[in-house]
Amino acid sequence: MLAGKTVMITGASSGIGAAAARLFAAEGAAVVLTARREQLIEKIAAEIAETGGQALAVAGDVTVPADVRRVVDAAVETYGRLDGGFNNAGWATAGTPLHETDDAVFDQVIDVNVRGVWNCMKAQITAMLADGRGGAVVNTSSAAGVVATGATASYIAAKHAVLGLTKAGGDEYGRRGIRVNALVVGSTRTELMDQVLADTPSLEESFVSRSMQKRMADPVEVAQAAAWLLSDRSSFVTGGSVPVDGGWTAA
Repeated sequence: MLAGKTVMITGASSGIGAAAARLFAAEGAAVVLTARREQLIEKIAAEIAETGGQALAVAGDVTVPADVRRVVDAAVETYGRLDGGFNNAGWATAGTPLHETDDAVFDQVIDVNVRGVWNCMKAQITAMLADGRGGAVVNTSSAAGVVATGATASYIAAKHAVLGLTKAGGDEYGRRGIRVNALVVGSTRTELMDQVLADTPSLEESFVSRSMQKRMADPVEVAQAAAWLLSDRSSFVTGGSVPVDGGWTAA
């Protein structure tokens, strides 16, 4: 499904990002993995290479524009072009009311989830425009980008903003051959989710019960949706918010 494409994946050290790295490579893409935890992405890249895939690990922080540009530059220098970006890096908190949330927590949530997507879109789209062959961007939002989920107000606000950036990107670049979509992700069994539930165990029942399927997603189920949106099979889909939430936001 992704044969011949070069795709950058953020938050690739674990969870949805790591699952996407393995899946995209299996679907034929050359994957460029980035996250702050260098050893983890290098290990995943090595695993992909051992199975015959193409993978490059470039450590970086999505909140730092220079880091993001360096990753995009490495993708183009190594593979000749950048066809896709899966902007998946995120950070969440739960269980703290708005009026008790520390300003530093608000800043971190906004920086990672909104500024991180902003930085990536700017660098990725710049490279795609320079190449002239178009491309696709997929941003990871959340059910919290559509409804209040029990996560903190800062996270809910941030994921709403991701959908806004996605719509704006789809509108601005559709005529120039670049599609921009978002995933509305429901509760998923990731390292971040495990930490949230460790901090606030009472949330687990709510996170499971709101899904029509009464379970959490496996990270690869989310990665499958991202792969489709990055592929040519979704050629007429842009500016969209695609639910991968077990029916949470439909109910």
